[in-house]
Amino acid sequence: MSKITLLQPYTYKNTTYNNRMAMAPMTRSRAGNEGNLATEQMAIYYADRADAGLLITEGTVVSKKAVGFINVPGIYSKEQSESWKQVTQAVHDKGGKIFVQLWHTGRLSHPDLHDGELPHAPSAINPEAKAYVATGFIDTVTPKEMTIAEIKETILDFKNSTINAVAAGFDGVELHAANGYLFHQFFNASSNTRTDAYGGSIENKARILFETLDALKDVIDYSKVGVRLNPSMHGIQGMTVDKETIDTHEYIVNKLNDYGLAYLHLTEPFTDVTEVPYAVAEIAKHFRPLYNGLLMINKSFTKESGNKVIEDGYADMVAYGVPFIANPDLVARFEKEAPLNAPDPTTFYTFTEKGYNDYPKMNS
Repeated sequence: MSKITLLQPYTYKNTTYNNRMAMAPMTRSRAGNEGNLATEQMAIYYADRADAGLLITEGTVVSKKAVGFINVPGIYSKEQSESWKQVTQAVHDKGGKIFVQLWHTGRLSHPDLHDGELPHAPSAINPEAKAYVATGFIDTVTPKEMTIAEIKETILDFKNSTINAVAAGFDGVELHAANGYLFHQFFNASSNTRTDAYGGSIENKARILFETLDALKDVIDYSKVGVRLNPSMHGIQGMTVDKETIDTHEYIVNKLNDYGLAYLHLTEPFTDVTEVPYAVAEIAKHFRPLYNGLLMINKSFTKESGNKVIEDGYADMVAYGVPFIANPDLVARFEKEAPLNAPDPTTFYTFTEKGYNDYPKMNS
């Protein structure tokens, strides 16, 4: 039986992917060690899933100020970069490709994660959300509005982490500009009320993303850089859709065409937005005509719906999240039409091996 399109190799910009399935970035909080280093268990975790077309790591913080979850790995220090080499090597030994997702949580954090100091954000507005600390999920607070100097420093943090990612052997980096985190906070009027060069107009609200991309020019080829966006995120993590939200994301997507990126990673709405004014309910369908490069789409796809969105021409790759947690051999299960393991959400963010590398593969 011939493979469906989703499972066939795919070539873009002289890079051939094993298939059109990506593993979406997912926080797992397994780097609970001094220095928040990548571990041997993490190497096993990613290598077990290396038959995906592309692995995208969990959000990996670009500085101590970027942390919003306990026990997440970083890539801002040389020691962290060195620790990731065991992961990239393990994935490459299995014939896989892996990008690291570079992450700054912005206001979605808590002083408990910053030695009592306030988290940084575009504006001093509490998202009224949750941060993940040692005692569990806790209410966020009003953050500190970033100065221009702190914005410039953050851009350099992304550049430094990209240098470290290249040294660690990653095939590329993904800038996390979605899901209510720092870049997304700059894009959104509900979280950005600045009146300087980083607020007000659509161009100003998007400025930090493009200044970050420009800063990466000398340290990595853009064909090894991805960007993740979530245009219609509404009612979660302090994000709302207003009359400029989609226009802002359309501006961003159109401008990204100039960079020749590895891919644009879009997320369908987390919630039903069909009745939300100004929101777009079908993200891939809406943005596909605007973007000229490889478009990846994510959010609750099955094998069938993932294949359909590709065959309908709305995406080139599909990113799977939770199914990859419970099924390290998800690609093989899709190929053989085998049943899937059920995930255990109670172990997604715990700090032990349970729910990490103990999901069974087929015939094991």
